[in-house]
Amino acid sequence: MNTKIIFWSVALVTLSTTLSAQTPTNTTAASSNQTKLLSAVYDWEKMQPTQVSNGVRRVVFDGPTATLDKINCHITTLNPGQQSGEPRLHVQEEVVIVKEGTIEATFDGHSETVGPGSVIFFASHATTRLRNPGKVPATYTVIYYYTPLTPKK
Repeated sequence: MNTKIIFWSVALVTLSTTLSAQTPTNTTAASSNQTKLLSAVYDWEKMQPTQVSNGVRRVVFDGPTATLDKINCHITTLNPGQQSGEPRLHVQEEVVIVKEGTIEATFDGHSETVGPGSVIFFASHATTRLRNPGKVPATYTVIYYYTPLTPKK
């Protein structure tokens, strides 16, 4: 009897490890054979913060879904006076939701400063940059996605 319990326990652990290894964590390009993201809850306390030169970044999810070639969600805390990077062209559409602090959104040569609760939409082929002009850290969530209609370049 104990042998059966041990066998099934080992089999269950092996199966669990194999399945979790197949779940996408942080990918840069979706492929047709990659496991699709499923419904899930992402607990703030369990997200691993990564220190970056301009603040902190937390990857929430990144991968294909049943209807998108790829979707990425990450949360950035931008230190005062810092920017997300140099202005750059994005082929995908992007949504940014400001949680706290002040963000200056620059797109295609136009800048606008917004605060908590604001939502920024960057259209495909917009040249964009985010900057924290405030005196306290600014935290925002970024969601971008690729569909079959997203330009390749």
